[in-house]
Amino acid sequence: MYSGSSDGEGHEVAQRRIPPASSMPWVRNLRKFIGSGAGLGSEALMELETKRILLEIFKDKQQKNAEAGTIPSFYRKKPEEGSISSRVQRLAKYRFLKKQSDLLLNADDLDAMWVCLRENCVIDDATGAEKMNYEDFCHIASVCSEQIGPKCRRFFSPSNFMKFEKDESGRIAILPFYLYVMRTVSLTQARIDMSELDEDSDGFLQSSEMESYIRGLIPNLAQLREMPASFIDMYCRIAAQKFFFFCDPHRRGKACIKKVLLSNCLQELMELHQDPEEEVTDTEQAENWFSLTSAQRICDMFLALDKDGNGSISKYELREYADGTLTEIFIERAFDEHVRRGKGGGKTSREMDFDSFLDFVLALENKDAPEGLTYLFKCLDLHGRGFLTTADIHTLFRDVHQKWIEGGNYELCIEDVRDEIWDMVKPADPLRITLADLLGCKQGGTVASMLIDVRGFWAHDNRENLLQEEEEPEEE
Repeated sequence: MYSGSSDGEGHEVAQRRIPPASSMPWVRNLRKFIGSGAGLGSEALMELETKRILLEIFKDKQQKNAEAGTIPSFYRKKPEEGSISSRVQRLAKYRFLKKQSDLLLNADDLDAMWVCLRENCVIDDATGAEKMNYEDFCHIASVCSEQIGPKCRRFFSPSNFMKFEKDESGRIAILPFYLYVMRTVSLTQARIDMSELDEDSDGFLQSSEMESYIRGLIPNLAQLREMPASFIDMYCRIAAQKFFFFCDPHRRGKACIKKVLLSNCLQELMELHQDPEEEVTDTEQAENWFSLTSAQRICDMFLALDKDGNGSISKYELREYADGTLTEIFIERAFDEHVRRGKGGGKTSREMDFDSFLDFVLALENKDAPEGLTYLFKCLDLHGRGFLTTADIHTLFRDVHQKWIEGGNYELCIEDVRDEIWDMVKPADPLRITLADLLGCKQGGTVASMLIDVRGFWAHDNRENLLQEEEEPEEE
């Protein structure tokens, strides 16, 4: 009797009887054949060869990068204004600066620290100075931490104690330490304030940002509180220009925040915190560029020179600067090197604007500073060669000599003055004087004055009498 299985059972049996593909010889041979590329067409072979070449190039570049080290990225595109990336960046910057500001000591904290220092110090029997040894230093740190909080701990590190001069007993004076704390807090606060104004967060301040920073300081500077509101914008412009003169040597229109913090300009500005009721002489106010007296003097000087009232100074008008003691050749060279050429050919195309005038005054009032001497050397370098020859000195001093004789002074020999300048500078190359020679001889400002200003030459010629006049009041 025929007995057959159902269709489902027969299909399952057939599946069980089929061997796996990997065990079939013809399958193994086909895979081997395809893998070798022998059975592929020309297009497929070309694709395989391309992948192989690219893989070799990639591995070669990886090896070279590993040997050369990682190259840092030097350019990153700034996020567009109003984009999500820009908003996130501003928010992160705000939170970071807020956190740093919260870690600073305020005025009450500084007063509390000073009280702790004075209450826990010892008096030096010999000098009467208030001092502390390292044990006192650690004890004061604990007291201050309890009264002020942990944010003062960073000032009481062993490395900070070792920064100060110690006596035979290993003690340091408390006043220098306290001044160090105050200066650190002041500079950190200034860094935070400047960073808040740095719109693109590149570590540099543009002119408008620097003016905004100075404008924010005015209410806190005792000597500027009475400034007329109408003069504030002009004052900020005058004050900011000095920062750029000393902190932006390449005239890129932006000053590095780190350079600003480390410059003497900021320290000079902060001197205006001193109460005007205290003894501040007129001479000290005039010498401080940032004082209200100095700013008004500069403004009045510019207005007096601007005869036609067009907001700029011509070469003819600038000849009246310093009572006309500057030489014409120097004024010509100042315009050639430091006055921007106008786009049009109009009357004001070669006139000195207010910012250029501020640079001019800063250079003449800071001749001994590297920045001022660099400004003046470009004017003295008649041919733009980077050095001065005896012929250049003769040409420059000829105008000084003419003004000297017109003033009724004694006759002098230009060659003798030239030789004296060479003896003062002692250049590395006996045939030429470079800017490095003037900076190195420490008399570059005097030499520059002798070559551009008859009054400067008179001061050098009468230096012994002037020195004697300065010493006589001190003896009395």
